[in-house]
Amino acid sequence: MKVRDFMITKVFTVKPLNTVKELLQILNSNRIGGVPVVDDKDHLVGIVSDGDVLRYLSPKPLGVAGLVYIIEDGKFEDVLVEKLDTPVKEIMTKRNVLFVSPDEEFEDTIRLLSRHHYKKLPVVNGAGRVVGVLSRGDIIHNISKKIISS
Repeated sequence: MKVRDFMITKVFTVKPLNTVKELLQILNSNRIGGVPVVDDKDHLVGIVSDGDVLRYLSPKPLGVAGLVYIIEDGKFEDVLVEKLDTPVKEIMTKRNVLFVSPDEEFEDTIRLLSRHHYKKLPVVNGAGRVVGVLSRGDIIHNISKKIISS
């Protein structure tokens, strides 16, 4: 079995200059936990997840044992609103982004996901364009549907 047999082809993506607010709208309205970041030609340039957003939005601890938090210029809500205008390129993972090809062996991809504890992987064709996404949930669902139910 190949990755193409299990991947999701309806891929939601963002561009590096999309804001964190726009990213959150995509994640929330589609009930997904992350998306590939692509350039204008749909080439993969990074990946961003709900975990990246949470780490970015959380207050930064300072002081002894992290018990003191500094909130810049006002209330936490004001800081959140300001941070929502940040471009995705500031918080995305851009180095060593793992991806798979549609022709990769399914078994190798399962090993890759489990070894790196990733929730999803972009699927990139030979031209470098994102053509799909493979998530842990999709794999479990498809194993149930294609293998156990047959």
